[in-house]
Amino acid sequence: MTELMSTITCPDCGTTKVEQMATDACQWFYECAGCQTLLKPKPGDCCVYCSYGTVPCPPIQDGKACC
Repeated sequence: MTELMSTITCPDCGTTKVEQMATDACQWFYECAGCQTLLKPKPGDCCVYCSYGTVPCPPIQDGKACC
């Protein structure tokens, strides 16, 4: 079963926030609620959840290519 909730951690200030991931789109940008840093995926990752989340995005969880 695909998990839709992931906790994103800002690498700059350490703020964490639980977010619900979309099942039909990748999220390439995420603004930190703590320091307003605009997070982007790390090289080789498809989205911010795969880079900074506790759970990878739904397509990756399902063994598919992401966006």
